[in-house]
Amino acid sequence: MASELIYRGPESQPIPDSYHPKPHKPWLSVIRPLRYLLREQRIVFLLAGIAIASIIFAFSPSSRSGELRYTNNAIYDSNLPTESTQSSVAHRMVYQNRVGLGSFNSGGKIPLGLKRKGLRIVVTGGAGFVGSHLVDRLIARGDSVIVVDNFFTGRKENVMHHFGNSRFELIRHDVVEPLLLETNVVGTLNMLGLAKRVGARFLLTSTSEVYGDPLEHPQKETYWGNVNPIGVRSCYDEGKRTAETLTMDYHRGAGVEVRIARIFNTYGPRMCIDDGRVVSNFVAQALRKEPLTVYGDGKQTRSFQFVSDLVEGLMRLMEGEHVGPFNLGNPGEFTMLELAKVVQETIDPNAQIEHRPNTEDDPHKRKPDISRAKELLGWEPKVALRKGLPMMVQDFRQRIFGDQKEDSSKVSTA
Repeated sequence: MASELIYRGPESQPIPDSYHPKPHKPWLSVIRPLRYLLREQRIVFLLAGIAIASIIFAFSPSSRSGELRYTNNAIYDSNLPTESTQSSVAHRMVYQNRVGLGSFNSGGKIPLGLKRKGLRIVVTGGAGFVGSHLVDRLIARGDSVIVVDNFFTGRKENVMHHFGNSRFELIRHDVVEPLLLETNVVGTLNMLGLAKRVGARFLLTSTSEVYGDPLEHPQKETYWGNVNPIGVRSCYDEGKRTAETLTMDYHRGAGVEVRIARIFNTYGPRMCIDDGRVVSNFVAQALRKEPLTVYGDGKQTRSFQFVSDLVEGLMRLMEGEHVGPFNLGNPGEFTMLELAKVVQETIDPNAQIEHRPNTEDDPHKRKPDISRAKELLGWEPKVALRKGLPMMVQDFRQRIFGDQKEDSSKVSTA
């Protein structure tokens, strides 16, 4: 017999007189969810999940509100360290935020086990003195780096140890080639334009030369300087001052996020041997058994910071919240004669000192006040001159005498 579905509506099913509806049970809305949780140990898994999540968020490092997160691309420009009257190329560093990814958070915490995502970074001037040390730091922390350098003062040997690394690429190119110029003003203008177009953060590494021959000692960031605008050093001094002006104009007028560092004398491995700076001059002359050239009476003062201290300061400034400017330098002050004595103690106690007429507009004193960097960046130099100089001497000795051996071998085979 076939099955048949029959609909019995309310009219076909009379309710007997003895029917009474069941009383309402309000507690069922509470009991039923509890029964569901208790069935098959669901409550155990729920509590375990809550406990694990609480532990993860309790021990994860917190991020301050407004702190820059590593979810961005970066462009660094560190063509030459400052304090050189021969160079007019600015140092610039730009962070470009990735489209669709926020660079700031609102105080949330990162779960344990999640690593910082590496940046894709372009470093212009990355084969130079400061730039190559910056590249080392970035590669070491897991970033992918593209170095762009025209090798005007940079050296391929400074970055050769990264060859073969899949996260490193080297391109020979001049970033100011479209205008066929090499000035810190035009270079800064180009990078500011890039920062404006892509909404990037921009870092200008200026110089203590903006203070000129200072009448204030030590120099604070609020000091406006004492510069001869038509002197032999003015092309560099005023060029850097103009670069700072452009940077602040783009910040105020176009809303570009900027940072400004004023770098004092810096030394360390990979400096150009014959770049004319006082530390490299003294070290190279002492190694070559030449007299140490002191201009004037040698009583003019400078402050010398090791390159690793500078790189740390630049990174803290770029990733911090303050525009600046910030003095980045070592407040330890030395006369030129005192510096010559330290070089003699480190290399050759018998090295002679030769005095020559002083150069025009040579600053008499130079010493940074770094109170602002200490307070707002938590930065101060760690490497003393007598500790850092031997590391530079070792590098210079290898390059000077290694080059001599290479030259002599070429002559003998010719």
